[in-house]
Amino acid sequence: MAARKSGAPKLGDVLLVTGSETFLADRAVRSAIAAVSKGKTDVEVTDAGAGELDVGVFAELTGPSLFATERVLVLRMLENLPAEMVTYLLEYAGAPADDVLVVLVHSGGQKGKGVLDKLRKASVNEVVATAPKTWELPQFVLGEIRSFGGSIDEHAAAALVDAVGHDLRALSGACSQLVSDSDGRAISTDLISQYFGGRAEVTSFAVADAAIAGRTEPALEQLRWAIDCGVAAVLVTSAMAGGLRGLAKFSSAPPGLREADLAREVGVPPWKLKTLRQQSRGWTPGGLATAIKAVAQADADVKGASGDAGYALERMVITVSRAHGRR
Repeated sequence: MAARKSGAPKLGDVLLVTGSETFLADRAVRSAIAAVSKGKTDVEVTDAGAGELDVGVFAELTGPSLFATERVLVLRMLENLPAEMVTYLLEYAGAPADDVLVVLVHSGGQKGKGVLDKLRKASVNEVVATAPKTWELPQFVLGEIRSFGGSIDEHAAAALVDAVGHDLRALSGACSQLVSDSDGRAISTDLISQYFGGRAEVTSFAVADAAIAGRTEPALEQLRWAIDCGVAAVLVTSAMAGGLRGLAKFSSAPPGLREADLAREVGVPPWKLKTLRQQSRGWTPGGLATAIKAVAQADADVKGASGDAGYALERMVITVSRAHGRR
């Protein structure tokens, strides 16, 4: 689970977010921004990739702003930080600006570990985004349900894990939906069965697997079956996002890594590498970018940006499957 070395982040801090569990890492970033933005309207937030950083850009992003008195700078993919920027970042970490919160996000793996070690020696605050063990997932569900204002017992929490699977983003989405639709009642196994029927994980991942393989018609058939069975739209977009995210990490991993190191770099168990190797055939960087954008749009649509979730999901499946093999 996400763990913090010290209290809530504040302006003048440098916060390090590490770990391969992207859902918890994203949540840590959002929480940090919320902590310094609470009750304020003039906090400027900049989200950038560390690989694009140079001295001038960094000075501009951490220096005084013409438009805001207080700022948050989120630098993602810290492992891609240019070597010439390491000294400047460490100097800044030793004497950060009072009106800026800098959040450094490292996605796990060995790349960039030297920078992490130096930042830790500089005593920056750290959030470690570590996925809970399988047996800890019901406790994760309990926490999510409570955070959304609902209630659930351990038996029902375990039933939700069985129905939805182990993806934290999907579990959180399911918790949010159940609390929203429970009318203040405790969430029961009957309600979980009504929504997910114990088949949500199989169905949503079957849709994703078929689409990522470029099999448009089977993917659409699986999608229609999932919709008919009442599978939540957010679980389908979550499964698709997880599949493409793993594929992108696998495709961009440094060549020549041992199986164990490659699994850590990608953030998957070693047995999943065989599946990713098969899925990666026929995918290009351009095709992956198109597919990831389509999933992001569909996720926004099913969460309220569009009035027709079914149409949004169909458009996503068609775009992803047709992006297979596209240059």
